[in-house]
Amino acid sequence: MEDHVAAVAALAEPTRRRLYDHVVRQSAPVTRDEAAAAVGVPRGTTAFHLDRLVADGLLDVHYERRTGRSGPGAGRPAKLYRRAACTVGVSLPERRYDLAGDLLAGALQEAEASGESPRTVLGRRAHARGRELGRAVGRALGGRDAVLAVLEEHGFEPRVEDGGVTLANCPFHALAGEYTDLVCGMNLRLLDGVLAGIDGTGLTARLAPAPGVCCVRLEPSPPA
Repeated sequence: MEDHVAAVAALAEPTRRRLYDHVVRQSAPVTRDEAAAAVGVPRGTTAFHLDRLVADGLLDVHYERRTGRSGPGAGRPAKLYRRAACTVGVSLPERRYDLAGDLLAGALQEAEASGESPRTVLGRRAHARGRELGRAVGRALGGRDAVLAVLEEHGFEPRVEDGGVTLANCPFHALAGEYTDLVCGMNLRLLDGVLAGIDGTGLTARLAPAPGVCCVRLEPSPPA
């Protein structure tokens, strides 16, 4: 999120935004000189802003000899700018429709191939993804600290309350409002998987719909 906010903030500077818009609208990468001429900005200023856009992940750079010559005397390759391959987006509160879309599309494709119920496949895939997320963080942290780290990273805004964890934000808010049973069930299985991937959490994921918070709450596990 911090990287995405920084990238979006970089475009608040008017000259930088004009240069970015020019680069991404071209069919081929552009040089500093081409960008400077198109936008009417001095080359030094253009270079500064283009390189800032590269540093913030909005543009990529590669080098190419445009003369078509090679070897001694061919000159230095030109530094060329083009749109970065990554996607930058900021949503407050944070939404993770990319994660939901990946799980839903993967479940539909698998269900068509296997003949299983799409809902059953979705639950299995969501649990497996949650376990992966939990294990990845659980190698560095343990117990509830690892759980909170995963929840923070994926936009759930966890709050430790009454021995459990309330999720103040639903990363799938619009989808959950439209397809409540399906998406909340997916979310429950995802968070079940997170807990399964981390040792010693002492927590259990349960559906507990309430106004203004996620439909899932993590509650203390009952005594064994």
